[in-house]
This record gives sequence, structure tokens and C-alpha cells, in this order.
Amino acid sequence: MKKLLAFALTLALLLPGCAHVPRGEASQGGEQSSASQSQTTDPQPEPEPEPEPEPVVSRLMVAGDVMSHMPITKDAYVAETGEYDYSHMFQFAAQQLEEADYAVANLETTLAGGPNYSGFPAFNSPDALAYAAKEAGFDLLSTANNHSRDKGIDGINRTLDVLDEVGLAHVGSQRSQEELDKNHGIHVADVGGISVAFLSYTYGLNGYRLDSDKMYAVNLFNLDYYTTLANPDYDRLKADLEYARSLDTDLIAVMIHWGVEYQNSPNSHQTELAKFLVEQGADLVLGGHPHVLQPYETISVTGWDGQAREGFVCYSLGNFISNQYDPSPATMTTAILDLELTKAPDGTTTVTKVGYVPYYMIHRDSAPVGEKRFLLNIHQAMEEYEAGTSTLVNKSAYGKLQEALDHAHKILGAEGDLAA
Repeated sequence: MKKLLAFALTLALLLPGCAHVPRGEASQGGEQSSASQSQTTDPQPEPEPEPEPEPVVSRLMVAGDVMSHMPITKDAYVAETGEYDYSHMFQFAAQQLEEADYAVANLETTLAGGPNYSGFPAFNSPDALAYAAKEAGFDLLSTANNHSRDKGIDGINRTLDVLDEVGLAHVGSQRSQEELDKNHGIHVADVGGISVAFLSYTYGLNGYRLDSDKMYAVNLFNLDYYTTLANPDYDRLKADLEYARSLDTDLIAVMIHWGVEYQNSPNSHQTELAKFLVEQGADLVLGGHPHVLQPYETISVTGWDGQAREGFVCYSLGNFISNQYDPSPATMTTAILDLELTKAPDGTTTVTKVGYVPYYMIHRDSAPVGEKRFLLNIHQAMEEYEAGTSTLVNKSAYGKLQEALDHAHKILGAEGDLAA
């Protein structure tokens, strides 16, 4: 009887749990229960860690003076078409330039229009020179040098018009005061993800004077640019570099036409001016005009803000395309400078590697037109001669290449030769 009573009591307690509940409500309750269990029992996934920011690394390549003496212009002439084509002269340099994120050089001639082309002392070259430079891989040409005014203001203006048409950026000369005022004559470029403000100046204009209302035409760093060439316009340089700093680019590069022709060492004017430029914010000082190689170095200064800073200075890369000939190899020996630029995650941007590839401008006077002048990669040309595969280098030329290589190593240092 006690067992029966206990069973009845248990059954009475269980029956309310068996009451009918509509399907929807039962399902909803079940989901809530399941979700509740999941929330209390399933482990939460760990958040993915933020990836470490990577530095930005790019390559800026720099070449020397692009000139078209009349033997160069004549070798570019294509009789069949009556046009000009310089591409064969650039072809070996183009193989290196295609690896650059950005490439610059100095255009030391005017593009004032034909048919009366001329070389030294008043340069005027076919437009094809600019097209060949673009096809070879150059992105920007400096137009501030002692030959900028060789064909007057009209020559300056047309040169810039042609470069615009070709798609080459330019810095150093302007067609109007408005162009100069727009950005203090500064060109800002994207160098593989690193912003660089380019400025350009020349010491003078081979004795020519600019009219007082045309001083905007060429950027000059000397006050006495047509006489003694000894008094830098520090106020202008300071103001321009202050403006460049305000653009907040990663780096500032100054391309400058200076020094003494045919001297393989910088003079005191160059070293003092380089120091001033770096003090005022220049990170790169890229020189030309001597027509021969001069060394490069990193200098340390106290900057405009009282802080220690460094700047890379290349005093001269000599001629690039030219017909200057000397019994020594100096005027025909050149290099393409290869600068690795690195922008750290905190925004600090520095030159992290410096090197160069040496070149030689070979003269083959007995060859047919179109095959007389080539800018040769010295190592490549010597290797092809040694392998018996060269069509451009004979025994005599091979000796000149070796002499040129020794000269480049003496001036720039063998340790920086990237092709050695």
C-alpha cells in the first residue's frame, strides 16, 4: 500500500511536465536552451593578431647628362624615313632602367625644333631624343643647366612642351611665373610608394642673362649667374626648401648643375653648398655638369630645426649620352646610380643601399650610320667580348672598357659596383 501511494505521488508530480505546449513555442524554447548551452560551453575564437606593418622599399635610379653633340645627332638620323631615332644608344641602359621604380637624368640640350639642329656651343636636338629617353625608362628630366637658354625663351618653352607631349616629368625651368609660383618649381613624384619632392637648379647660363621679367624661366642658384658665379642665392634656396618641407613628402631631392668641368673631385663651393642644402632639408643632392664622374658620400649636419640629420650627396655622374672625347676615358665613362629607399612603418624614410652600374660611350667612327654610338654596360660588353659573341667591341675597344672600369672604380669605389 505504501509502495502504491508513493507511485501515485510521483506520477502526480510528473504529470504537469507533460502538459501540451504549441509546436512553435516548444521549438523556440528549445532553441533558446540550445543557444544558452552553446554560449556557456563553446569556447570563443581568439581574435586574429594585427599583421606587423611592412616597410615600403623602392629603387630610384639616377643618370648623368643627356647631350646630343652633332655626331650623336647624325648617328640618330634614319635616311630612309628622314626621321631621327636614338633608341640604339639607350638600349643597354634600358635593361637596367626597367628595374627602377623611378629614373631621372639631366637633359642638357634644348628641343627648340628643326630642321636646324646644333651641338656645342648652342644645343638644339631632335624631339626623338626625348622619346628615346622615355622609352628607355626615364620618368623625369632636369631642365636647369648651363645650356637651358641656348635657344632663348622660345627654346625653353618648346622643350617643356615636347616633354609634356612625350610624358616625361620635368623640373628646373618654367614657361611662366604662374608655373613657378604654383609649387616653387617643385615636382612631387611617387617613387614606388615613397613620395619625393624634386627641385633643380643651375649655376648659370653660359654668360646669357634672363630679362628681368623672365627670371622665372630657369632656376638659378647663383645671384651672379652671368659673371663671377661665386655668390649663392641662399635666401631663395632656403625659401624653396622650406616650402618643400611643407609639402610633407617622404624625401626631398635636389638636382643641381655645379662644379668645375673635367675635375674628378668636388671643389669647396660644391661641398659647402651641399652642406647647406642638407641643413635646409634636402635628403638627396644629385649633381652634374663636370662631364666626368665625381664621388658620392653621406654627410651629417645639424638641420634647420637644430636636429642632427644626414643627406646623400652624389657630386657628379658625368656624361650619359654624349660625344665628348678625350684620350682618357673620363668623359665617356659614366654610371647609373641605384638607390634603395626604405620607408619604415613609423614613416621614417632613408637611403638604405647605394650602388651603381658603370657604362661607357663607345665611338665606332668606321661603322655605318645608326651603329656608331652606343652606351655600353661595361661588364656586359666585356663579358660578351670574352665569350666571342660581341658585335660591337674589338680588341682596342676592350682595352678602353677595362680602362674605363678602372676609372669608375677609382672615383666611385669598386665596392659599390653592382655588376662586378
